[in-house]
Amino acid sequence: MNNFKISVKDLDLFYGDFQALKGINLDIEERKITALIGPSGCGKSTFLKTLNRMNDLIEGVKINGNVKLDGLDIYKNIDVIKLRKRVGMVFQKPNPFPMSIYDNVAYGPRAHGVKQKSVLDEIVEKSLRSAAIWDEVKDRLKKNALGLSGGQQQRLCIARALAVEPEVLLMDEPTSALDPIATGKIEELTEELKRDYTIVIVTHSMQQAGRISDNTAFFLLGEMIEFGETKTIFSTPEDKRTEDYITGRFG
Repeated sequence: MNNFKISVKDLDLFYGDFQALKGINLDIEERKITALIGPSGCGKSTFLKTLNRMNDLIEGVKINGNVKLDGLDIYKNIDVIKLRKRVGMVFQKPNPFPMSIYDNVAYGPRAHGVKQKSVLDEIVEKSLRSAAIWDEVKDRLKKNALGLSGGQQQRLCIARALAVEPEVLLMDEPTSALDPIATGKIEELTEELKRDYTIVIVTHSMQQAGRISDNTAFFLLGEMIEFGETKTIFSTPEDKRTEDYITGRFG
C-alpha cells in the first residue's frame, strides 16, 4: 500500500470560461511537507483550495477529475464539514476571530459538539503547545486575540486549525505577511508538525521551500510542470522552465 494521503488525478478547474488548472496529477505523501512553488497567478493557491473544497464557495467554478483523501473521492463520497475537519487550512494573512485567545482555539471543537470545559481546556492547551505559542499566551487566554503580534496571530491560527485534530494541514503562504524572526518560528513549527500531520504549503519563497519541504511541485500557468523530491527539483530539475524559475530568470 502506498503512503499517499491525497491523490489527485486529471484535475481541471474552470472559473467560468477560464481554465485555472489543467490536468493536474499529484500524489501527496503522508507526514511529509509538500511545497507548491511558481509565479503569482499560476494556480498554486487554487490547487491548494481544491484539497478541502474551498473553491466550492466561488460562483461559476467547475471541477473535473478527482481528488482522493485516503482513497475517498472528496467531491463525491465525503461531507464537506467532515472534510474540513480532516483537512485544516491556514491562510496568508493571520485571521484570528475577534474574541479571546481561548475562544479562538475552542471555536472548532465547540462547533463539533465538545461542550465540557475540562475537555476544552485540555484541547486549547494541547493545540497552543503544538503551535509553539502556549508559553507566550498561557497567562492571557482571556485577552482578545487581536492584541497579539502578527507572528503570534499566525501561530494562534495554526493552533485553531489543529484543535479539531485534522490529518492534513494546508498552508497558503503562511509567512508572507510576517517578519524574518516570526517566519523562522513558523518554519520550525511546520517541520515539527509533520511528525503528526501531512502538510501542503504554498510559498513564494524558494528558500523556504528548500529549507522545509520534502517534495516540491512547480506550477506555471495552471499546469504542474514538475514534481519530485525538493533536493532533486532544486539541484537537477528536468524541465528548463523549472530551472529558469529556480535560478531566478523569471517569476
